[in-house]
Amino acid sequence: MFYLIAEQALNGLQYGLMLFLLAAGLTLVFGIMDLINLAHGSLYMIGAFVAAALYQAIGLFLPSLLLAIVLTALIGLILERVLYYRLQRMSHLSQVLATFALILIANETIKILFGAQPLMISMPASLSGAVELVEDELYYPAYRLVIIAVGLAVALGLYGLVNRTRLGMWMRAGASNPEMAAVMGVRIRPMFTFVFVLGAALCALAGALLGPLLAVSIGMGESILIPAFEVIVIGGIGSIRGALVGALLVGMIDTVGKLLLTIGLRAVVDPATASTLGPTMASLLVSLLMVAVLYFRPTGLFPARG
Repeated sequence: MFYLIAEQALNGLQYGLMLFLLAAGLTLVFGIMDLINLAHGSLYMIGAFVAAALYQAIGLFLPSLLLAIVLTALIGLILERVLYYRLQRMSHLSQVLATFALILIANETIKILFGAQPLMISMPASLSGAVELVEDELYYPAYRLVIIAVGLAVALGLYGLVNRTRLGMWMRAGASNPEMAAVMGVRIRPMFTFVFVLGAALCALAGALLGPLLAVSIGMGESILIPAFEVIVIGGIGSIRGALVGALLVGMIDTVGKLLLTIGLRAVVDPATASTLGPTMASLLVSLLMVAVLYFRPTGLFPARG
C-alpha cells in the first residue's frame, strides 16, 4: 500500500508540475496585463498538435518539441500584437467573450489543418522503460521522471527570472501595480509582450511533453483550463510561487486523493461505486479548497507583491 501511495504521489507531482507550466503563464498574463485569457488552453492544444505533426514528419522527439515551442511562441507573439493588446483596453466581459470566440476559432483551425482524429506522439525509446526507485518494490516510468525533472527545472528557472533579475523585478512591480511601475519608468508594453510569449512557450512545452501520455485531440485545452484557473486562484494571481504551490496542491489532491478516497469508500460501498465516487470527491475537494482560499485569503496563498 505504501508503494502504491508513493507511485500516486509521483503521478501527482508530475501532474502538478504540468499544471504549473500552464498556470505560470496564465497567472502572469492575468496579474500583469489584467487580461482574462480563456484561450490560454488553446495554446497548449496548438503546441501539442504542432509537436505531434512535426514528430510524424521528422520522427525525432526532441527537435519536434523544441520547434513546437518556438512556433507556438511565435503564434503567441502574433496574437498579442494583433489581438490581446487591444483587448487590454476593454472590459473583462469583452475579454471573456473575445477569448471564448478564439477557442472556437482555434479548434476549427486545428480541425482544418490536422483533421478531426487525435494524433499520437511516441515517446523516445530510451525513455520507454521504467526506473527502479526501490529494489523489487517500486518502479516508475522513466519518461514521467523526465517530465518531473523538466517541470522542476522550469520552476527553478522561473523563480530565478522573477526573483533574481531586473526583468523579474519589473514583472513583480507590474503584477502589483502596473500604473505605478509605468510611472517609475518600466517599459510596460514590451514586458507585456514578453510575458505573453513566455506563457505561450510554457503551454507548448506542457502540451508537447504530455503528447506521448495523452491523445492529442481537439478541445484538450478546455479540459485543462479549469484546473489551471483553480491553481492561480489558490496560489494568488500574478505569483509564480503561488502558481507552483497551488499546482502541487491540486495535483496531489487530484491523484493521491482519488486513491485514498476510493480505498476508504470501499469499506462502506461496493467497489464499483467507490471507483466512481472517489475521483468525483477528489475533484470536489479541489473546488472546496479553492472556495476556502477565496473565503479566508481572497488574494490567494501567495499574492503578488511589488
